[in-house]
Amino acid sequence: MAQENDGMAKGLIVGFFSGAIVGAVVGLLMAPKSGRELRSELKTRANDLMDEAQDYVQRARSKAVDVVNEGKKRSDDLVSDARKKADTLLGDAERILTDARTKNAGDPGRGV
Repeated sequence: MAQENDGMAKGLIVGFFSGAIVGAVVGLLMAPKSGRELRSELKTRANDLMDEAQDYVQRARSKAVDVVNEGKKRSDDLVSDARKKADTLLGDAERILTDARTKNAGDPGRGV
């Protein structure tokens, strides 16, 4: 399921940037401007897109760190719970074994 989300996120990013670039280029080519104005606007829009991309990458990194930290916390909690349950089971097993040995020691006709 995580792989599906990764693939969908990558597709969304590629689609977003592709659409933004195509839209910007078509808009600029259709506008009646001189070459100097067109180059200036292309440069401005490219810079804007780069800024947006950097912001998006920063947010994605931050979200990834949050997800990793949450996963780490949950795995630590699961390990802690498993250890507690294992300790409880071992304690119960030792108690049962001790009880069985005590009963056996009280009945000399039975040997273990």
